[in-house]
Amino acid sequence: MSLGQDPKNEGDRAGTKAPSTVVERVTEFSGPDLHDLCDAAEAAISDGGGFGWLKPPPRHVMETYWRGVLLVPERDLFAARLDQTIAGSAQLVRPPRYNEAQETVGQLTTSFIAPWARGHGLARMVVLKVEETARAAGLRILNLDVRETQEAAIALYESMGYRRWGTHPNYALVDDRWQTGLYYFKDLSEETGLA
Repeated sequence: MSLGQDPKNEGDRAGTKAPSTVVERVTEFSGPDLHDLCDAAEAAISDGGGFGWLKPPPRHVMETYWRGVLLVPERDLFAARLDQTIAGSAQLVRPPRYNEAQETVGQLTTSFIAPWARGHGLARMVVLKVEETARAAGLRILNLDVRETQEAAIALYESMGYRRWGTHPNYALVDDRWQTGLYYFKDLSEETGLA
């Protein structure tokens, strides 16, 4: 079984087939992928997990954003699929070329799963895929930040070994109130013995 597949796919004891789950790197959009990604992002934004957006932007703005992600050489986009439909994503941001001091430090960003697709292990799978790709690219540290209100994401990151190193009391202005941001890192070399 590959890292991008969920062992729950074997079905339950009653003989019904469990939904298929997979995480893959996206290098181009085909078929309904862009539409599905926008739908999933809109659902996550409406549910409060908007990676910067507080309400879904017009569809053309969101489509332009996702197309633009694929054009940035230092960004890798990963799609989490539930029964072949994109249900969430995450991005790995590598340092710009010629940044010797931070050439082994990356960022996990824009990670979300649509509310209708939660409970299938996709969030953990997408983070594992980002980590696997980061290690293969020679990265040793992954950084991320998250709003304090995203409790499920915080619990996931902490369960996966991300360590909180700081907070920012005025991280995001939501409904005219400041929300605290939490900053995390994970030393990927600790798990591979490269430390």
